[in-house]
Amino acid sequence: TFSLIVCLFVLGVFLTCTYSAKEATKKTKKGKLYVPQIDCDVKAGKIINPEFIAKCPPGCQDAKYRVYGTDIYASFSSVCNAAIHSGIIDNTGGKILVQKVAGHSGYRGSFSNGVRSLSLPRWRESFLVSEGKPRKGVTYPSTLEYSSSKSTAVKSGNVNVPTGDTVRKDYQTTPVPTPATPMATTTPTPTTTTTDPSTTVPQPTTTPATTRTTAAAAKTRPGLHRVREMAFRSTSTSASSKSILRQNTGVQRQEPVVTFQRAAGSPAHLAVETESWKPGLSLFDTGFSSKEELNPKPLESISQGNQNCKVDLSFLMDGSWSIGKRRFQLQKRFLGNVAQALGIGSAGPLMGIVQYGDDPSTEFNLKTYTNSKDLRNAIEKIQQKGGLSNVGKALSFVNKNFFLDANGNRGGAPNVVVVVVDGWPTDRVEEASRLARESGINIFFVTVEAAAQNEKQNVIEPNFVDKAVCRTSGFYSINVPSWFSLHKVVQPLVKRVCDTDQLACSKTCLNSADIGFVIDGSSSVGTGNFRTLLQFVANISKEFEISDTDTRVGAVQYTYEQRLEFSFDKYSTKQDVLNAIKRISYWSGGTSTGAAISYASEQLFSKSKPNKRKIMILITDGRSYDDVSVPAMAAHQNGVIAYSVGVAWAAPDELEAIASEPVKEHSFFVDEFDHLYRYVNQLIQNICTEFNSQPRN
Repeated sequence: TFSLIVCLFVLGVFLTCTYSAKEATKKTKKGKLYVPQIDCDVKAGKIINPEFIAKCPPGCQDAKYRVYGTDIYASFSSVCNAAIHSGIIDNTGGKILVQKVAGHSGYRGSFSNGVRSLSLPRWRESFLVSEGKPRKGVTYPSTLEYSSSKSTAVKSGNVNVPTGDTVRKDYQTTPVPTPATPMATTTPTPTTTTTDPSTTVPQPTTTPATTRTTAAAAKTRPGLHRVREMAFRSTSTSASSKSILRQNTGVQRQEPVVTFQRAAGSPAHLAVETESWKPGLSLFDTGFSSKEELNPKPLESISQGNQNCKVDLSFLMDGSWSIGKRRFQLQKRFLGNVAQALGIGSAGPLMGIVQYGDDPSTEFNLKTYTNSKDLRNAIEKIQQKGGLSNVGKALSFVNKNFFLDANGNRGGAPNVVVVVVDGWPTDRVEEASRLARESGINIFFVTVEAAAQNEKQNVIEPNFVDKAVCRTSGFYSINVPSWFSLHKVVQPLVKRVCDTDQLACSKTCLNSADIGFVIDGSSSVGTGNFRTLLQFVANISKEFEISDTDTRVGAVQYTYEQRLEFSFDKYSTKQDVLNAIKRISYWSGGTSTGAAISYASEQLFSKSKPNKRKIMILITDGRSYDDVSVPAMAAHQNGVIAYSVGVAWAAPDELEAIASEPVKEHSFFVDEFDHLYRYVNQLIQNICTEFNSQPRN
């Protein structure tokens, strides 16, 4: 009996130990997954991990968190708002799975789940969003690695560690046990290889920044009077006189004997970035010495380059005679310093140079040099071409010939052109710049020694910089008062060129149209409904990017007669357009819609800019007293894309005749004016869908 009791006891202990061991093994195997939380404004491109699970907070469904694309999103979209757009989560937040994929040549905007995403011609990197469940065989990071685009301080324990442009930051939102399988950030897909747990969280390192600055201020000595020989700036100069002038270099502007020193109280127009770009910040208020020397950051890898700045860059260097030999050398030194500061490499920025004078020519293209040292040496050997300063011709040349696959264009990297110009161009730049921007090229201007007051009469195209760049905020233009101050703008220019979040200046459905509203002001509308109609017009207009170089808006009101409320070139800001719409007074009268279409074609769309998409949005509440089909057909044949919006008693057959094909996507009907708001998003979505599906003008 005793032996039986002992046996049963031993068996019980054995079974208990076995069960406990199994439970312990289960707990060890399952291990809880800690999900890091991200903010609403976090963009996928700022997170280094190629695949990750994250938690979005509530309240991310907001227009300020921009989203580009549908199903597949450009990497500078808000991750959480993209997840709402795709229907994975709603505005209460939740867990999502994000996978990075290759860049696309076009992203289609759409309205979905309360979020309107925007269209984009192309971008270098994309991402997909799905339900926040781990994929089988993949281990996800409990911390996310962020790339830094500006100098910041990352908190690590109790120590503030300064970080530069290429330092990664680790954010940990919850206590994290050491994961068994870390995320390998050097591979394009998540890895399941087991490694030493001690390597899962990289420690930030500190690289002391050093800047050499000459302490002694330069002595002020009287400089020589600057003389500009206008024969070089005249497009009517005869061939014989050109030949004589080119041989006589003595008539160019005389060289000052001292470096530029700002006079007290003199205005400075140069915007410079220290931490980040701020409009209105002046170079000469930042403490830079006029003798300051560039100390570029050391490259992490000569062969790979600065991977936080993957752009395809073309510099247009001024080789005209007016610049002179000495200034041409200063320009070459500037370009060499930019090349060094960029960190040229096959996985980072690539840079080519086109020199312009009378005619442009490529010095070398994007694939010629893949490291900064060789590129700088090549720049030193460039010889001045001479001639005029035909910037417009140079921009056309670059647009047609430079960014080609055969020349090293990578497709997934933004195309950037930086134009260096001495004084002002000798030809017009607006048309060539617009065509380049509409091809997806981001244009920067560095202007040196702008025209003095007594020289402005000789400038062919006033405000040429504002007409050339896609935004007039100052981000895309830098004015330098002297060639001897040019070295000071190297770092500010590099920061802007590498700020890929802002390099979205190419043609999109929101910045490339002339939109003409044709508004029914007949007696049947009534005063109250007319104000509702104007609100509908304003709600559509405010969704577009409005300026002289982006989308422009005009309006016509009609009864029996027609009235031009304002033309495309009347207002150049969104607020001015919205105010103008608000001021439109109700006319009252009959309904001659056909005559109104003909009037809008003549008074609005015949004056539309080339390569702008001409869009007519006609709103009416009744049948027309005249024929609409012939005027509408004439407008269609002249390239006008017509949308018809009918209210109440509008005739369906007339709405269809007015609308472009396919009719169902260009014609809308509501039973009362108070329901017009329902079609604001649908109309904009259709405009953008059509923009992406049809050939560009």
